[in-house]
Amino acid sequence: MKQDNYMVTAQVWLYPGPAAWYFVTLPKKEADKIRDIYGMHAKGWGSLPITVTVGSTSWDTSIFPDKKTGSYLLPIKAQVRKAENISENDIITLSIEVLIK
Repeated sequence: MKQDNYMVTAQVWLYPGPAAWYFVTLPKKEADKIRDIYGMHAKGWGSLPITVTVGSTSWDTSIFPDKKTGSYLLPIKAQVRKAENISENDIITLSIEVLIK
């Protein structure tokens, strides 16, 4: 299967709950492309495995569909936020590669 890289720019937001998870919501245009190409390969909870790069930090994770926005949510790990000096409300640019074989 063709592997595509998606460059996206999105704002970091904090989930309003006790767990303090940070996320970005993928722009709708890119989310729609990813869903159209890879959606049939979704795993549990509709997730898709990805490799994401922010700055000089890369990691494997998953994106999760969000019914409220019709997009995907990407969790940003604390280790990545610290390494790249990312805070709530920052606008960041990410490179995303969907890992479907």
